[in-house]
Amino acid sequence: MPTKDRNLPSVVVRRENEVIMFDCGEGTQKQMVLSKIGFNKKMKIFITHMHGDHVLGLPGMLQSMSLLGRSKELDVYGPQGVRDFVESVNRTVQFQLVFPLRIHEVGPSTVLNEPYYEIKAVRANHVIPCLSYSLVEKPKPGRFDLKKAQTLGVPKGPLWKKLQLGQDVKIGNIIVKSSDVVGSSRPGAKLVYAVDTRPCSAVRRLAANADLLIHDGSFDDSMRDKAKEYGHCTASEAASLARQAEVKQLALMHVSAMYSNPSVLLRQARKIHRKTVIASDLMAIEVKASN
Repeated sequence: MPTKDRNLPSVVVRRENEVIMFDCGEGTQKQMVLSKIGFNKKMKIFITHMHGDHVLGLPGMLQSMSLLGRSKELDVYGPQGVRDFVESVNRTVQFQLVFPLRIHEVGPSTVLNEPYYEIKAVRANHVIPCLSYSLVEKPKPGRFDLKKAQTLGVPKGPLWKKLQLGQDVKIGNIIVKSSDVVGSSRPGAKLVYAVDTRPCSAVRRLAANADLLIHDGSFDDSMRDKAKEYGHCTASEAASLARQAEVKQLALMHVSAMYSNPSVLLRQARKIHRKTVIASDLMAIEVKASN
């Protein structure tokens, strides 16, 4: 349930010129307005499961995008049922989208393999089929040594770009190797989104060494039995998984509406995983590779 202070689940990753959204609860489009994200950006949406608090914001957002004249295509990924859901809502309310919409029903796999990142999904442990996702940047080129390139006589311009791309260049009778001026490749950042799940080995493996794990932290430790019944986690259970997976930072999400002040969840989690925060509406976290 939403509260006066907390909206329903939706996380947006801004990466370069692209928006990557995980889940789309009711009210998401309003939060997008407040966040100044924009409705016509290059965008992909990943739905974890077909419970209403994670998907009911999608039809309204798609229709608002259409009314605002979105022209870019939009890809929606999710479990079986997401296609029927979107198509039936649009058909029932007799709404015709004006932009290309592609819906992909996916399961545990490498869902997306882009030039600069990939997104994987695993089966979470919830009361209905549910996916957890990782977004992992591919290794980045090493840093370009500007001064060394100049010392070696490489003029500024297209040859610098070739060196940065790993190509050797010829300056007169001298070959300048890319490795002479470009350092070792750097690891990309890793983010994992795992809400609506019990602790499970699949999510723990997915989260291994993540720079940020966004994880279900619905209840405090006294509500452990309710967490099991509803397929969720306590704050301590989430923190234990984060510690086992050697996660750099943990953000607890999907906090039950029974907590007007979730500080008890934060205290319990930090006893196990010190670098933990409680996700709050419109919170922004910069995700960087740790080494």
